[in-house]
Amino acid sequence: MTAPNDRGVVWLGSPAFPEAAREALKDGQLRANLRRATATIRDKRLSVSAELDDWEQLRDAAAAIKQHTARHLDRYLVQLEESVTAAGGTVHWAADAAEANRIVTELVRATGGSDDETREVVKVKSMATQEIGLNEHLAEHGITAYETDLAELIVQLGDDRPSHILVPAIHKNRTEIRDLFAAEMGRHGIAAPEGLTDEPRALAEAARRHLRHKFLSAKVAVSGANFACADTGTVLVVESEGNGRMCLTLPETLITVMGIEKVIPSFADLEVFLQLLPRSSTGERMNPYTSAWSGTTEGDGPSAFHLVLLDNGRTDTLADPVGRQALGCIRCSACLNVCPVFERTGGHAYGSVYPGPIGAVLTPQLVGVDSDTKGAAASLPFASTLCGACYDACPVKINIPEVLTHLRAKVVEAEGGRTVEALAMKAAGKVLDSPRLLTAAQKAAALGGKVLARDGRIGRLPGPLHGWTDSRDTPAPPTESFRSWWRKNREGGTS
Repeated sequence: MTAPNDRGVVWLGSPAFPEAAREALKDGQLRANLRRATATIRDKRLSVSAELDDWEQLRDAAAAIKQHTARHLDRYLVQLEESVTAAGGTVHWAADAAEANRIVTELVRATGGSDDETREVVKVKSMATQEIGLNEHLAEHGITAYETDLAELIVQLGDDRPSHILVPAIHKNRTEIRDLFAAEMGRHGIAAPEGLTDEPRALAEAARRHLRHKFLSAKVAVSGANFACADTGTVLVVESEGNGRMCLTLPETLITVMGIEKVIPSFADLEVFLQLLPRSSTGERMNPYTSAWSGTTEGDGPSAFHLVLLDNGRTDTLADPVGRQALGCIRCSACLNVCPVFERTGGHAYGSVYPGPIGAVLTPQLVGVDSDTKGAAASLPFASTLCGACYDACPVKINIPEVLTHLRAKVVEAEGGRTVEALAMKAAGKVLDSPRLLTAAQKAAALGGKVLARDGRIGRLPGPLHGWTDSRDTPAPPTESFRSWWRKNREGGTS
């Protein structure tokens, strides 16, 4: 069940990350699915990126373009509006989720028929529309939105939630998908064929047959956008299955919902991003389908094009000199595929449409750690080991560990310094600032270690401290501190 919070960002209703992760870790099948899928994508990405001698230079160029655009975002958005309008499109500005949902709903209704007529729209995978809860809002107004991306279709048929940016159904294996198709496809359109197997070819064919009549009958399509070029008004969608091409060309009306951070200065900048994105996301040298359009053209594609530019917390994020890095994300999911935390918990544990490391830095900024969902959102910056693998993998060089630590400090400040971590650090500061207290603490630790240690390790700490030892091997404190040893062996004159 989705629900908007006071910042207009849809929260998926999960508990805080520690609780959600604890439940996810109990699911052995989930961990096996994630481990197999992420390992495959990681290996492919490393292989194809190594083919380019200028891979690091491309990353530098992409980071520079994104940083430049963020500094001049107002200018490029105005230029984009002018270019789209000149090409025959219409631009709408949406400050939050409610406004974006209202705009899209009114545009769908304006395509003809009575206001209460049940309608159908086809969709190209879009995280922005998931963020604002567009499907749910359309359903409340008698409009059914059909996801056409294979993984999104799987999620929709299962009344499930996406768990990955690139592969939303990464948490399911082929057998689970076959069973879902057999049980649910008939309720939403053309049923799966009898005797459906779990072979990828058979599953893809079942999905193609199911969706074909939706493509041919829908009058309206809703899409996201990977990039929009300010100088030409060109909007791009990259995908792997061809469903996007069908949605973007067959319906009479095309509505694109795009976060304002997706704009780039010029069409020429695509030369950089279209090398980085496919290699970082799917491990391919190029996307099988790259669709680009500028406004409308008579007799070719949709006769009406609407671009909805979504803020929804992005300008607030832009105001933070450190946190704004997250807006450079091109949604490749490379950070998810290398993250040891994501690999073990999956995307649902993050409680947001943006999972993994990028979600841990983007969601708290869009939602705000002082919002109604602060208990869940505020836990996300701590959902990391700070190993830095995400920073190494990011094609636009977002320093995710830096943003994580920055947001952790904000969470502590928002909670008035009353978190367990803050209190522990405050106490440690007092001890470390006093030689007398430090000596006493070391002696107490050594004594406690003698009582609790087994085979040189602490078995289980008492009270609330057991959470540390339950999940870690903790060496017993030394029986003699370094300071004590130094006094005996150095200050006493021994060599």
